[in-house]
Amino acid sequence: MKRRAFLTTTLSAAFAAPPDAAPLDLFESGSGGYALYRIPGIVTTPKGSILAYCEARKAEKGDWGETNILLRRSTDDGRTFSPATSIARVPGPIAENPAGIAQKLAAPGVLYDNPVAISDPKARCVHFLFCVEYMRAFHMRSGDDGLTWSAPVEITSAFEQFRPEYPWQVIAIGPGHGIQLSNGRLLAPVWLSTGTGGHAHRPSAASTIYSDDHGKTWHRGDIAVVNGPEFVNPSEGALAQLPSGEVMLNLRTETPSRRRTVLMSPDGATHWTPPQPHPELPEPVCFASLLADPNGKRLLFLNPDNFENRERRNLAVRISRDSGRTWPRKITVDPGWAGYSDLALARDGSLLVFYERGAAGANHFQNRFLTLVRLRLPK
Repeated sequence: MKRRAFLTTTLSAAFAAPPDAAPLDLFESGSGGYALYRIPGIVTTPKGSILAYCEARKAEKGDWGETNILLRRSTDDGRTFSPATSIARVPGPIAENPAGIAQKLAAPGVLYDNPVAISDPKARCVHFLFCVEYMRAFHMRSGDDGLTWSAPVEITSAFEQFRPEYPWQVIAIGPGHGIQLSNGRLLAPVWLSTGTGGHAHRPSAASTIYSDDHGKTWHRGDIAVVNGPEFVNPSEGALAQLPSGEVMLNLRTETPSRRRTVLMSPDGATHWTPPQPHPELPEPVCFASLLADPNGKRLLFLNPDNFENRERRNLAVRISRDSGRTWPRKITVDPGWAGYSDLALARDGSLLVFYERGAAGANHFQNRFLTLVRLRLPK
């Protein structure tokens, strides 16, 4: 586990790293038997442990191919972490996704993808969702802060409920983390694709799945946005419940305006408002993270802060004190190349930023590390 000290100089004094909070490289591409680590997620358990998880890919490029899901735990607010363990295994033969085969994207080995954890303080446990081959979905549960997990239970039936409305071939959860609403509902963002377009991930539509019985059963929400001229290929979403009780869905799209797409729902599943591009939130076609401060005073947004083009660089946290209507404060976390990222709050009040860090590659980004930064929030 490598510690680095290159980030704190980019932070304002009011949003600085604690004295003992040198950035940590939790995963390094090319190590541990994997060519690439991607798709970071992070969550704080009801008991205060930190779970950091990701996709561990055998190949250097592409989203298809042999991939495992790895997890590291911290019991000291993100200062140190346990060794990585592989936590997602589904018994029996695993079929390849026909959409990937049709586009010659499939590769030997099983693809475990899109890990999403949800902290459940009401049941004192953590839920973990993941997909297999972009066409099956599973749920696990841990009652001991991620030390052990229940056997995966298939929940693809929740996605089958979309079929009469949307004939998907590809499904994905998250990534990042899901949330628990004040009424106990578990909620995760999802996206669906007919698998006929680019990378078999396009065209796409965005929605949510939810559970009202602590993960025993899962159901589909209303489709929030479907691919069209105004909102192109809506996909990876982030969720937050606002002080009003409403749920915000903040979406990645490939819309030419290069602005994030935002919708609201009274319950996180139904009656979505019309999608709107937010003028203050940039969209470099990358996953982003939302986090609601438990005291209800602040909403945090994290992504590569780049309005100019699709380069994934200049990772920044934005702060809103009016439930996301305006975002007047911005703090740069890393001015270099940075991709997918996720947010959590540690038990000691530190803000945890877990993100892909790297350098420009043959495409537009090639991450080398999954790095954790621990910051102090401003008052």
